Order: sequence, then structure tokens, then C-alpha cells
Amino acid sequence: MTMIAVNDATFHEGIRQEGVTLVEFGAAWCPPCKAIKPLLDQLGAEHGDALAVLELDCDDSPRIATEYGIMSMPTVIVFHDGQPVEKLVGLRPKAVYETLVAKYMA
Repeated sequence: MTMIAVNDATFHEGIRQEGVTLVEFGAAWCPPCKAIKPLLDQLGAEHGDALAVLELDCDDSPRIATEYGIMSMPTVIVFHDGQPVEKLVGLRPKAVYETLVAKYMA
């Protein structure tokens, strides 16, 4: 599954109430945000329908960015069964995201 773009209006319906959702909070002008997208796309493809991967542009959706306390980009928040459980600020190696996903999919 590839990343799905969400915004202030569609964010909450994109978060799975059962299972794992990764949300990347970024912006079009942010170089690390551009670098993280292929990593998260690969992760989504590897897990198929078992993992939802969303992206939210903080410039276009300031309400949700504020609601989740986004201060730096990219920020990835892991949701498990609809609740935020982990927050990673900054670009990390793919293995870090893989480990987080595995922790909540087990």
C-alpha cells in the first residue's frame, strides 16, 4: 500500500481503529520529508493491507498539525488501534520504522 494523502477534513477517518497506522507529518518544501517518503512507501508495500501509511502536509492542514503538537518535520506518529503510541521526530533509517511497525503488529 502506498502513502495516502490526508488533510484536516480526512485525517481522523484515515486512522485505522484496528491495527497500525503510520502518519508522516511534513511539507512539500522540506528536503528530509521528501527523503522519508520512499522509505515509508516501501514499508507500506512490504506490509500490504496490514499497515496504513498516511501523509499530512502541515502547511495545508495546520489544525491537525497543531492538535498533534508537530514542531519539526518530518514527524512520524504511530497509531495502534486508533490511538497515538509513538512519535519520531526527524528522518530515521528505515530499520527504525520497521522495528516500530513490528512492535505493534505482533
